[in-house]
Amino acid sequence: MQPTATVLVYSDDSNTREQVRLATGRRPAPDVPVVRFVECATPTAVIKELDKGGIDVCVLDGEAVPMGGMGVCRQIKDEVFNCPPVLLLIGRPQDAWLATWSRAEAAVTLPVEPVEFAGALASLLRTKNLASA
Repeated sequence: MQPTATVLVYSDDSNTREQVRLATGRRPAPDVPVVRFVECATPTAVIKELDKGGIDVCVLDGEAVPMGGMGVCRQIKDEVFNCPPVLLLIGRPQDAWLATWSRAEAAVTLPVEPVEFAGALASLLRTKNLASA
């Protein structure tokens, strides 16, 4: 049985969630576990899933409505004990400073560019695996 990593994907847009799934594939890199997705369309669902535990990385859509991923990121970094690393999807490269403000560990621009996204996600999964080892 292969190890798996659980990735929470938050966006109110099902197309954005699909872009994330397609860019990741079964695994974003050969040296990281197979990925299982938990999809959330509301901030409340994100908190509920994080409270259950077992999430390895969060991918949050900075352009989500009514609460963007940057605000959700800032909130979970303040409120969730041992919050998993966050990969933020931002609308413009100029928004990178907002990703820093939100305390996200990484950020990539929308629309999702598969190679860039998979590299960023794999990096966070490696960091998570090293921290838990």
